[in-house]
Amino acid sequence: MASHPYKKEDDLKYKENLKKKILKLKKEKHAVIIVHNYQRDEVQDVADISGDSLALSQAAVKADAKVIVFCGVDFMAESASILNPDKIVLLPVKEAGCPMADMVTAERLKEKKKEYPEAAIVCYVNSSAAIKAESDICCTSSNAMQIVKSLKDYKEVIFIPDKNLGRYVQQHTPDKKIILWDGFCPTHIRVSKEEVLKAKEEHPEAEVLAHPECNPDVLNVSDHVCSTGGMFSYVKLSKSKEFIIATESGMLYRLKKDNPDKKFYMATDRLICPTMKLTTLGWVAHSLEAMEHEVKICGAIRDKAYKALERMLKVSGEKSGASLAGY
Repeated sequence: MASHPYKKEDDLKYKENLKKKILKLKKEKHAVIIVHNYQRDEVQDVADISGDSLALSQAAVKADAKVIVFCGVDFMAESASILNPDKIVLLPVKEAGCPMADMVTAERLKEKKKEYPEAAIVCYVNSSAAIKAESDICCTSSNAMQIVKSLKDYKEVIFIPDKNLGRYVQQHTPDKKIILWDGFCPTHIRVSKEEVLKAKEEHPEAEVLAHPECNPDVLNVSDHVCSTGGMFSYVKLSKSKEFIIATESGMLYRLKKDNPDKKFYMATDRLICPTMKLTTLGWVAHSLEAMEHEVKICGAIRDKAYKALERMLKVSGEKSGASLAGY
């Protein structure tokens, strides 16, 4: 029996109906929709606030809403809860986790601290609340070097969990001994040096922008290394008209939208985070309608994790409640 032919128009109509439903539910629930740059294009379309993980959590502090729908992965929703204890934080898809964040546990970190009792623990925000609670200070891909340099009383730093970001920080902080954790982003390591060089050969006028979670050999052949927020800023100010992007593919949507006169190419078509793409418009609508799935961090873990985030904000010259654009 022949199947009903797929019609793109039907799909578009379905998505438009979901967007209308989400808008209606958002008003009813007095909610704000927070969307990470790596999310699906249509999910980015319903965002009240879009950007990178910590910037989004911090922006939510200022949002006039009772409910935060965080379209991202679990550690982001946890950070939003830590910084917004009086608001309901919903993660549309509870299975949306981060493999890199899962590469470090509190038990293993405690053992590592015993090995290096004089070291400071610097925790990348791409970590669970439990790991943040065991850390001295948090950092982002934008301010990691600034955070490490601020630790004047420490010669050794245990950097968790991303070894590639840690290596990048080590290159720029030679006076510190960076003790790397054996963690990595399974998405960012998919791009190879050979693929970047091939892309440069195909687009000789394009600049290569790479996220520091990429492997060192990829960073070495890139023109500019920066966070996702840094990419938006760089592209906007750059005189170049073409760019090769070495980070998750969701970035292209807003880059193209914000810079219609410029061209963008992915370094490889394999830069897709499967857990980031789990969130669909249907799940966002369901999350609002059923008020699922709530993420709530409280008690001692919340208090300790909050201190690690607050220390970072102080070093960065930000006050609680300020927008952290560019992280």
